Amino acid sequence: MIRAILFDLDGVLVDACEWHYQALNQALLTVCDVEINRQEHVSTFNGLPTKTKLNMLTEQGRISGDSHDKVWSEKQRLTEEVINDNASTDAGKQNMHRRLGERGYMLGCVTNSIKLTAHLMLKKTGQMKFLALTVTNEDVSVPKPSPEGYIKAMTAMGVSPSEVIIVEDSDKGFAAATASGAHVLRVKNATHVNLDSILSKIQLVESESTS
Repeated sequence: MIRAILFDLDGVLVDACEWHYQALNQALLTVCDVEINRQEHVSTFNGLPTKTKLNMLTEQGRISGDSHDKVWSEKQRLTEEVINDNASTDAGKQNMHRRLGERGYMLGCVTNSIKLTAHLMLKKTGQMKFLALTVTNEDVSVPKPSPEGYIKAMTAMGVSPSEVIIVEDSDKGFAAATASGAHVLRVKNATHVNLDSILSKIQLVESESTS
């Protein structure tokens, strides 16, 4: 039986992937006169923490290592700014969380975002109050695609992977979710995350386990 549902954040609970992409590119242009094009963002960088992206850019010879702190700080400032300007209460997600909670499911969020921006997004969209826990990239030693964050969340909730559904959108997140051993619902974006899609996945998993 499914007891808990763990959600990724960007592209799952909040349609914020574009916000992070634009904020990082603006920071890179300001500090280093470099940018990540759309194709490589989708194929290579999407779903990774900012610090990992900066390390990759340095390995590619595109930015210097001593620029990381400036780029990171500017990116976080811009991200916080765009969240405050664009995030608003999401009644649909609130209803989904409420209805799932009424059915007895524990809910949590596991993200590669830092705690400040993750909590800001969840609070601005009205979702934070429904979550039993959040695990950010500051709470793990290795971020996604490592399953560490999901394993930590399941341990804290007292559930086994067979009792959990993870909702993910990106390749890196999907790899982390799969490696955790939990059941995985992969979605295209946040608009595909709703009560019906979650309940359908639960029904499918539980029917397969009894067949």
